[in-house]
Amino acid sequence: MTATTHHSHDHGHLAGADEIVRISCVRHTYEDGTTVHLCGLDFLAHRGARVAVLGPNGAGKTTMLFHILGLMKPQEGEVSVFGVPPADRWRDIRRRVGVVLQNVDEQLLAPTVFDDVAFSPRQYGLDEAEVVERVKRALDLLGIGSLAERVPHNLSGGEKRKAALAGALVMEPELLVLDEPFEGLDPASRASLLALLDTLASERGVTVILSTHDIDAVPEFADYAYVLAPGGSIVLYGTPAELFASPDALAEGNIKPPILAELFARLRERDDAAPDPALSVAEAVDALERWKGCGD
Repeated sequence: MTATTHHSHDHGHLAGADEIVRISCVRHTYEDGTTVHLCGLDFLAHRGARVAVLGPNGAGKTTMLFHILGLMKPQEGEVSVFGVPPADRWRDIRRRVGVVLQNVDEQLLAPTVFDDVAFSPRQYGLDEAEVVERVKRALDLLGIGSLAERVPHNLSGGEKRKAALAGALVMEPELLVLDEPFEGLDPASRASLLALLDTLASERGVTVILSTHDIDAVPEFADYAYVLAPGGSIVLYGTPAELFASPDALAEGNIKPPILAELFARLRERDDAAPDPALSVAEAVDALERWKGCGD
């Protein structure tokens, strides 16, 4: 199957899993007249799925996430999160959703990292012993227990992102929404975040929706991805392997495929027998060795 650009699509191995988020043809016009029309394909996310949203700046990635978080109400079309419209019923579902916005400085407002991560559990009226226990667990999950008494303002960009993520995870949400989470992370932090997201999805059944410019993170992170073209139209859906086998459709969303996908596409142009695109260096080595073996 190639990446699909038609209207109905299920999610293969996730078919039958609970539907957590659905967006159907939502339109939002900003005060300056800019319109984002999230249409073309329905956007779906099922329980335990890791979903990437790709697209150039201004394509509507953040608009999409804001609709999921009930921060915007659709002017037309429908948004459903846990079966309810989030803009109208946010109070009913907010405890089940964790979020890290792109500008983490807007999220870190308390005097210390500990207080920041403790904000939600205290808001929900948990007793202080449980608050302390939850905060410690969330900080340890991200390996930042040593930052507990630090002032958030003085942290590095990567530390701030981890502190915000600890705050998003402290209530053990079922849905995690992340806007450009890899920005400002060094390679080691990026790798540990990818591993954490994998654990949350596979072991706890957390649904993770993230927007990113980091195309190389998609094969490492996503079960499936959506590509938004400028103006918000959802032009492509598929697994990472399916997306990267569709370079023309990626180009429609101004997305340059990962360097490995480009390498294999060039090889195909020269030799029809060249292997399918590999998504990791290890896969590429195996594919090229097999190919070389065929030619010997």
